[in-house]
Amino acid sequence: MSKTALVTGPTAGIGRSFAHQLAAQGYDLVLVARDRARLEAEAAELTASYAVAVEVLPADLVDREELAAVEARLADRDRPVDLLVNNAGFGLKRRFLDNSVDAEQAMLEVLVTAVMRLSHAALGPMTERGSGGIINVSSVASFLPRGSYSAAKAWVNSFSEWAAYEYRDQGVTITCLCPGFTKTEFHERMDVSRGSAPEFMWLDADELVADALADHAKGKVFSIPGAQYKVITRAARMVPTPLLKRFQGLGRK
Repeated sequence: MSKTALVTGPTAGIGRSFAHQLAAQGYDLVLVARDRARLEAEAAELTASYAVAVEVLPADLVDREELAAVEARLADRDRPVDLLVNNAGFGLKRRFLDNSVDAEQAMLEVLVTAVMRLSHAALGPMTERGSGGIINVSSVASFLPRGSYSAAKAWVNSFSEWAAYEYRDQGVTITCLCPGFTKTEFHERMDVSRGSAPEFMWLDADELVADALADHAKGKVFSIPGAQYKVITRAARMVPTPLLKRFQGLGRK
C-alpha cells in the first residue's frame, strides 16, 4: 500500500523539495499552503512526474479555522497520514520593536502554534497505528540569540526532541531539521540578498532535504545539514551567549 505525506509550505524551497523527493519515493501527498493556484500547479506537476495521488488543501495557518481543517485531515483515521512535514514558515527582517505586534503574533502562530496543533492532530492516529513520522523544519537560528524568530525555532527544537523520545516506543519517528542559509524564496521575501552571507554558507535545498530524509529514516532526532552549520551548532552549545552575539549574521533558514 502507498503511504501519504502531508507537507506544509510545499510550493517553493525546502517544502517543494520535500514534496518532490517524497513523491519520487512513492508517497501520495497532501499539500498545504495559502495559494490555491500555486498548489494546483504543483499538484499537476507532481502527478505528471511521479504518478502519485496529490490532494491540495488551501489554508492560511494563521487563521485558526483554516488550521483546524488541516488538523482534521491529519486526524482522519480513514485516510491516514504516514508522515507530517511541518515546513511552513516566514521571518521578519526588522527588529522586534520595529515590527507590529500583530506581525510578530502571526509569525508565532505559524512557527509554533501550527507546529504544535498539527503535531497533536497527527500523533493520535500515528500512536494508535504504531507507526508514523514527523519532520519539523527548524533553523540553525534556534541555537543563536536572534530575537523572536530564534526563540520560536528554539521551541520547535525543544518540542521535537521531547516528542521524539516520548513517542519513539509507540512507533513514531520525529526529526528536527535545522538548516542554515538556503537558496530558496525565504530570504527573498524578507528582502535579504545573497550577499548577506558568504557563498560557502548557502545550502542547496534538494541536498539538505535528501540528508534530512536519510536522517529521519535512521531515526535521528536532529538533522543539521552542512559541515559549516554542524560546527556552528556545536559551538553554540558551548559558548556563552555574549560571544554568540558575534554570529548575528548567521543562521536563518
